[in-house]
Amino acid sequence: MDLDYQAFDADNHYYEALDAFTRHLDPRLGPRVVQWAEVNGRQYHVVGGQVSHAVVNPTFNPVAKAGALHDYFRGNPNSKSPLEFLREREPIRPEYRDRDARVQTLDEFGLESVWLFPTLGILYEELLKHDPVAVTLMFTAFNRWLDEDWGCNYHDRIYASPYISLCDVDWAVSELEWALDHDARTVVLRPAAPTTATGQLPPTDPTFDPFWARVNEAGITVVVHAGDSGYSSQGYAKDGFAATFEGAGRPSIKMLAIERAAHDFLLTLVFDRLFDRFPNLRIASVENGSEFLPDLLKKLTSTTRKMPGYFTQDPIESFREHVWINPFWEDDPYQIVDLMGADRVIFGSDWPHIEGMPKPLDYVTELKELDDADRLLVLRDNARQLTTRQPV
Repeated sequence: MDLDYQAFDADNHYYEALDAFTRHLDPRLGPRVVQWAEVNGRQYHVVGGQVSHAVVNPTFNPVAKAGALHDYFRGNPNSKSPLEFLREREPIRPEYRDRDARVQTLDEFGLESVWLFPTLGILYEELLKHDPVAVTLMFTAFNRWLDEDWGCNYHDRIYASPYISLCDVDWAVSELEWALDHDARTVVLRPAAPTTATGQLPPTDPTFDPFWARVNEAGITVVVHAGDSGYSSQGYAKDGFAATFEGAGRPSIKMLAIERAAHDFLLTLVFDRLFDRFPNLRIASVENGSEFLPDLLKKLTSTTRKMPGYFTQDPIESFREHVWINPFWEDDPYQIVDLMGADRVIFGSDWPHIEGMPKPLDYVTELKELDDADRLLVLRDNARQLTTRQPV
């Protein structure tokens, strides 16, 4: 399908520069926070003293091709092992690390703009959660690198999202202010209950109200993006993000952790009435899929019946007012449009990750049954709206 407009891709990624975590980090803090080490001839990050095997080659050179697992997620018609799809590698491309090269790629792809998210950055908070101060040191340094190499808003084409952790609410508010001062249009956090100096708390705990209050006032969109949320497999599978594709010849509940994390995070926002306290919040769920959504809405309905009078407004309508959903490209988009409304669904290709589309607009055919107006909302206008701050 040919479009007569440029789309807005709400899920693009960079591959971090080799010094993304260390350029602005005091080297004396490396052993506590993050440093490089060679293990069996390969380079890995050591995060908080623990070697991270979250990705096979964190230097990303060489790297698997964009969309390498496309056929696997399409249903694996040739019954290949997931690892077979990843054997072909290529030298890292300039557009994976250079913003001007990426803008040129956007033009080639027919994209107006993109939201840009970490690859490694979304995985490392879990490894450091035992040391909240180290988390803040890591992501202060990381966000300063992000602004130097990409910019929070580069020519209204690339909107790179600073990473925020709620492990320290004062730091979160301060880092949010920094993001606002640097024209960030979104901030990103992982779908997890943050671990603070006093223990783990839900993201809706009143402790974090200063952060949500500033988000509410500024009208900036908070993106909850898939990452390492630290979900236990309760012995049914090996824990740890790197274990997702271990034993790839058989299914594992580990493959469902991303959707479990998003389901619990988003449901908690409604259960704890966060949107009552902060009615100007806009939450975008990105790369978490959408198959959890029917169950989530069903639980909201049943909870309303079981606890009459608890919710001050219809919780499903509250959810639809404040939350936008980016389905996996292999999900049924029509079901999600029916459940949320076309004005609450956003397109994201996950480019250039292996799970995404080989080219972002390969997704357009997945929306062929939507009418033109709804397709425009999903492919462009909803992301445009979320990128525009709506302060109060």
